[in-house]
Amino acid sequence: MTTSSRTNGFSKPRHPNGTKAHSAATYFADVAGISTRLPYAMIDRVAEVLYKAYLEHRAVLLFGNGGSAALASHLACDLAKGTVTNGTQRLRAIALTDNIPLITAWANDSRYDDIFAEQMRNFLQPRDIALAISGSGNSTNVLKALELARSVGAYTIGFSGYQGGKMKPLCDLCVVVPSENMQIIEDLHLSIAHCVFRAVRAQITQASALAARV
Repeated sequence: MTTSSRTNGFSKPRHPNGTKAHSAATYFADVAGISTRLPYAMIDRVAEVLYKAYLEHRAVLLFGNGGSAALASHLACDLAKGTVTNGTQRLRAIALTDNIPLITAWANDSRYDDIFAEQMRNFLQPRDIALAISGSGNSTNVLKALELARSVGAYTIGFSGYQGGKMKPLCDLCVVVPSENMQIIEDLHLSIAHCVFRAVRAQITQASALAARV
């Protein structure tokens, strides 16, 4: 249970060990604790799949809502630009969160649930990658996009929290942050994204260096 101390008339919640319930130390201790429980092997597998997509000139389509939309844009930027090595091919990554007129057009003329799936119909090919980000794993527009991706024959990857939500069975790989704190889930999704990006970039850079020696 949480206990309280009172200073100047204000009640300050505390954990049983005396740490403030909402202190920086407590928050980052929670982040660190959850990070040790991440599925590291599965994160490595995501990097392997994205690198294979790069080698096969496959596209990576990323999407999510709210903070997850921001991360979809961020990771697409990292993959499309940050992996560029002198003279090599480019990794084809695009975030379905970035075209606001198109998103609002589909939301207005069809329904909000379709904003990602309908964009996918323009681009997604068999064996492309659909990378969904959802803290809860239950966003309807994310689920509909994953369903479409599977019907097309794309490879589906998910970043989720809690127990994975409804998106988990729709994903070939689903990296679940084992937490029920949405902010910690989003923090660690960003860390996972950076980890994956760095692994993909390292493989591209290494392959480029080896090719240059031949």
